Amino acid sequence: MPEPVEPSSPGTTSTLDRLRIGLLVAGVLCVVTGLLPRAEAVANMRRIGPLLLFLGSVIVLAELTRRAKVFDVIAHRLAIAGRGRYPALFALCVVFAAGTTILLNLDTTAVLLTPVTLALAGPARIPPLPLAMTTLWLANTASLLLPVSNLTNLLAAERIDLSAVEFAAVMALPQLVALAATALCLWWFYWRRAHRGADTYLPPEPVRLDGPRDRALLLATAAACLLFVAAIPLLGEQIGIAAVLAAALAVAAFAVWDRAALRWSLLPWRLLVFVVGLFLVVPTLSRFGLGELMGALIGTDPGAAGAFRAAAAGAGLSNIANNLPAYTAGEAVIPVENRTQLLALLIGTNVAPIVTPWGSLATLLCLEYCRAHGVSVPLRRFALTGLVLALLATGGAVAALVLTA
Repeated sequence: MPEPVEPSSPGTTSTLDRLRIGLLVAGVLCVVTGLLPRAEAVANMRRIGPLLLFLGSVIVLAELTRRAKVFDVIAHRLAIAGRGRYPALFALCVVFAAGTTILLNLDTTAVLLTPVTLALAGPARIPPLPLAMTTLWLANTASLLLPVSNLTNLLAAERIDLSAVEFAAVMALPQLVALAATALCLWWFYWRRAHRGADTYLPPEPVRLDGPRDRALLLATAAACLLFVAAIPLLGEQIGIAAVLAAALAVAAFAVWDRAALRWSLLPWRLLVFVVGLFLVVPTLSRFGLGELMGALIGTDPGAAGAFRAAAAGAGLSNIANNLPAYTAGEAVIPVENRTQLLALLIGTNVAPIVTPWGSLATLLCLEYCRAHGVSVPLRRFALTGLVLALLATGGAVAALVLTA
């Protein structure tokens, strides 16, 4: 197995960087040329400003947590706890990846957890593909429960004015159904004996910390993560404050014990550029036909039929383009009072972008890390198994939403 690369390496690929910067330039040109009215552009930037602050803070927090080896320690402990038994390891990996996505958002799972789990495959002699697909699928399908789990959730919660606790209450059953479908498909398509090719694996050695400095960094960043998670139900719409404070605590710890690790590259500028560009380009496209198309696909039915139509439209456009423009384009045509329909669109754009490599940024990043680690993900198998899961998880989660609405 190749040596693991730094998690930032896929983000530095020139093609992706050109696409992100090109998207931002296109968005700016839309405003300069008047294709997107300046007032609308300013309103969009004001809306996503707090979300960008939250997203940037969480990524910094997660990256410093990774540098402090918190994820490595947890991953190795889980593999040790499995005692060489694949069913136990499978359950632990599902819980770990789902928990990371739910509490720290899907981009954290994609950017930080993927290289950790793939690096675990070598010493434990675990086939890397099941680990990779567990991370990739759950980065998407586990992102329904909390507003912090996905940028689209933050947008939806703001649109329908739900606190973190209220949002979780509405999405709990859909999230449970999506997780159950994901676990079932993961086991059947990737983890069962016929695919993994082994009966047992070799439990790895625990991660060894070099000294008091490393232990202090691990404890400080772990505490910052725990404080952030504990603040989620308390701060509601102000969760960005908790993210900033938690990131500041982690930065302070590194300033004391490992100042060299504090670099400007910690800031996820690529992701922020991508999001800003999207929120300038997609509203422009909506003014020139995309809005009419989404309106025709989604309709305005507030009932079950409207919910399934919205989810299907969001799922389809996510896999054709990307889930962020799919959500924003769909949100623009759904009446504010159609809360169930909006949440169904959210399910389609969160759960289903696993059929094409570009369906979501998390999917794209996970596949880039697989490539960087020399892990082959057959495209045909990826698309077909992803389609099965997308249909099961999206349909089941929307049905659960309609039943509890």
